[in-house]
Amino acid sequence: MKYIGFGLQQENTVQFANQILSGYGTTIFTVMSALAQEHGAVNLGQGFPDWEGPEEVRRIAAEGLMNGYNQYPPMAGIPELRRAVAAHDRRFYGMDVDPMREVIITSGATEALAAALLGLLNPGDEVVLIEPLYDSYLPIVQLAGAVPRLVRVEPPLWDLPRAALAAAFGPKTRMLVMNSPMNPTGKVFSDDDLAFIADLVKAHDAIAVCDEVHEHLVFDGRRHTPLMTLPGMRERTVRIGSAGKTFSLTGWKVGYLVADAPIAAALGRAHQFLTFTTPPNLQQAVAHGLSMDRSYFDDLAAGLAAKRDLLSDGLRRVGFDVLKADGTYFIGADIRPLVGEMDDAEFSRRLTIEAGVTCLPFSAFYQAGDIRNFVRFCFCKRESVLEEAVGRLERFFAAGGFTRADVQTAAVGA
Repeated sequence: MKYIGFGLQQENTVQFANQILSGYGTTIFTVMSALAQEHGAVNLGQGFPDWEGPEEVRRIAAEGLMNGYNQYPPMAGIPELRRAVAAHDRRFYGMDVDPMREVIITSGATEALAAALLGLLNPGDEVVLIEPLYDSYLPIVQLAGAVPRLVRVEPPLWDLPRAALAAAFGPKTRMLVMNSPMNPTGKVFSDDDLAFIADLVKAHDAIAVCDEVHEHLVFDGRRHTPLMTLPGMRERTVRIGSAGKTFSLTGWKVGYLVADAPIAAALGRAHQFLTFTTPPNLQQAVAHGLSMDRSYFDDLAAGLAAKRDLLSDGLRRVGFDVLKADGTYFIGADIRPLVGEMDDAEFSRRLTIEAGVTCLPFSAFYQAGDIRNFVRFCFCKRESVLEEAVGRLERFFAAGGFTRADVQTAAVGA
């Protein structure tokens, strides 16, 4: 018998698969990264750094593995890291957090998100989500039996549509899920945006789950403001952080949840049935990292801002219309100055194959898939890699790029 994937025959996959998850294909990140590898492209699609994190943090993890405790740590995380998360939130945001009752360590921010949604939602609850979406949000909401209510921010300005957001709330609204700084847009929600969102959440007696993994990746003198710090939001907000983004160690998958004690108890009941716990040596190392001098965090943001500017300037020279990005690893670009109305997914595929540079189509982040002229580039790469990518693009489009006939064919096919 011929087996593929995890041992199921291909013709039986749909029969045995979960009905919700089987409706989702392979993620755009996996598809485009595989295409980049196949064609030797510079991969500016998937958002991970190509340098190692701080040596002192990695050294503590290595020493902890060889000389430390390697059995199950406490389900909610080792006390050192829980205290470090609480101290971090006090230092940066003035929050008073009880580390033993209000902090849970998770195996990455995606697991934290799953624990939050599965721990707090019941079938029939409504959840307000702001598109474009990171790909795990919607499937988890649906697995919990909840009903998504989608509201969109759109390029090029990413303004919050306040009337549409207010209309999405109703008597069944249980939760808002928001991401700021926002992947894939690079948007950092303004204080006015946050106040408007907080008022809606309070008015509808809802809970806010805030994906804040890019909290230290904010540029140009701006500072991240957790929704949890706004008046009346402390007891109705879940805050999610990520050591992967803060320390450029995405493979470690160490995340954390901060919530008011009664909410945290519900999150813990979900977490215990997901990954249960996270490697103790990595937790020890992250605890040290969170206590590092503030200069580390400032230098991280400044370095990424410089990379953003390097790539943005290069893309503008090529001919893209580059959008504003106040945070994260990502910038958006309008492809129409180069190729007219060419479909963004086709553009991304062909750019990988023909120009040797990989980006992601923004249409992949919207359920309707109707934002068709914008792509996302990732700039958390070494300067030499960004320069190589820009050089390839300059040479490709200087030589004619996609022929007009090809572009017209692609547009018709879209």
